[in-house]
Amino acid sequence: MSSTHTPESPQQSANQQWGGRFSEGVDAFVQAFTASVDFDQRLYRHDIAGSVAHATMLAEVGVLTVAERDQILDGLAQVKAEIESGQFEWSVPLEDVHMNVEARLTAIVGAVGKKLHTGRSRNDQVATDIRLWLRDEVDVIVSEMRRLQQGLLDLAEREASSIMPGFTHLQVAQPVTFGHHMLAWFENVERDVQRMLDLRKRINVMPLGSAALAGTTYPIDRTITAELLGFDAVSENSLDGVSDRDFAIELCAAASICMVHLSRFSEELVLWTSAQFDFIDLPDRFCTGSSIMPQKKNPDVPELVRGKSGRVVGALMGLITLMKGQPLAYNKDNQEDKEPLFDTVDTLQGSLRAFADMMPAVTVKHDNCRKAALQGYSTATDLADYLVRKGLPFRDSHEVVGKSVAYGIEQGKDLSEMTLAELQQFDERIEQDVFDVLTLEGSVSARNHFGGTAPAQVLEAVKRARGRIA
Repeated sequence: MSSTHTPESPQQSANQQWGGRFSEGVDAFVQAFTASVDFDQRLYRHDIAGSVAHATMLAEVGVLTVAERDQILDGLAQVKAEIESGQFEWSVPLEDVHMNVEARLTAIVGAVGKKLHTGRSRNDQVATDIRLWLRDEVDVIVSEMRRLQQGLLDLAEREASSIMPGFTHLQVAQPVTFGHHMLAWFENVERDVQRMLDLRKRINVMPLGSAALAGTTYPIDRTITAELLGFDAVSENSLDGVSDRDFAIELCAAASICMVHLSRFSEELVLWTSAQFDFIDLPDRFCTGSSIMPQKKNPDVPELVRGKSGRVVGALMGLITLMKGQPLAYNKDNQEDKEPLFDTVDTLQGSLRAFADMMPAVTVKHDNCRKAALQGYSTATDLADYLVRKGLPFRDSHEVVGKSVAYGIEQGKDLSEMTLAELQQFDERIEQDVFDVLTLEGSVSARNHFGGTAPAQVLEAVKRARGRIA
């Protein structure tokens, strides 16, 4: 078995793969313009795995002899070793990862290497490679999401009783616990996890055996190949198997939703670390300074994640546009599916990793959070609910509380700072026990129901969540 390249030039080798129909070589610019090997070489492991399974199946059905299969498998193992050791020479004239691997295989094992492509096409080959690669990447994505969730749960448990303002319209609305806020983020990520797990089922369908578009005349057994590669099912239609990239679009859609979630988280972290809020502190390793202002500590990680959401959403738009005008079956347009898909996966994984590393290290500034929760009359709804329990219709109690807040603004007093006499001037039903609900602790503790912000409910929610992701 030879371990050296044959003396043909890359152009000759390329022409041997598909050039029988052509009378002249490809223009050098066109050759570079149409090649994808610079970016699709990252599929080499999955391309080789697909070829190993395909050769194994061909031997099972008698298209290859056992000796030919073994030669091909040994040659593919050598190709993989050369790539991973950095000794492999990637060739632009050979266009893509598939033809590079096959040409090197043939150089190693001789003519038997040319038999590997029996019963398949680059059309079903690349569709299979992408699915194999994306299946592995989805598993990594879900793992990083789970790691982020663990960090959020640890933080929620630690800060189950810590009070902060809850906002609507970025205005102080009602007091909540910091732990409750972290659990809201947890639920966002949980839906992202479920989307990934669901779309993984549609990724894990094998198109190999569809060949160029119509199937093949060879007696292949696609179930053997699917089992070897760990696919759950075999694609039902050869035209569909080679031509659609909806699974890639779906991944980018789910990634876009997740990145929008991370962008919203980032916005809050940026606000919370500002001098105006000063709710939390991020470790120095997740921040940078200013080249001119020595006092600055910039939350660059969340800012960058917030910015990266745009490129993922852009990739989604690009893939949808890529597919919208294509007739069945395969078209060269689909070469443009890989770079946005690769970039989306890389960006999402990096953003999740950054957040999963960062969130357990967040330090909450309890006094500042509490002070902010005391602003904006955040317990006004509690006073309204108190009056309802005293028999006043809610719409009437809403008006009473509105007047008391107006009075507080005029006097510069929070509701909890008013005397009983001051409060009773708005409604005689108000009694001494009103102060139990006007405190921040009383407000959050009163919301002691499933999904509420009460510390006891936060701890129960953390316990349930740990069970859900175990």
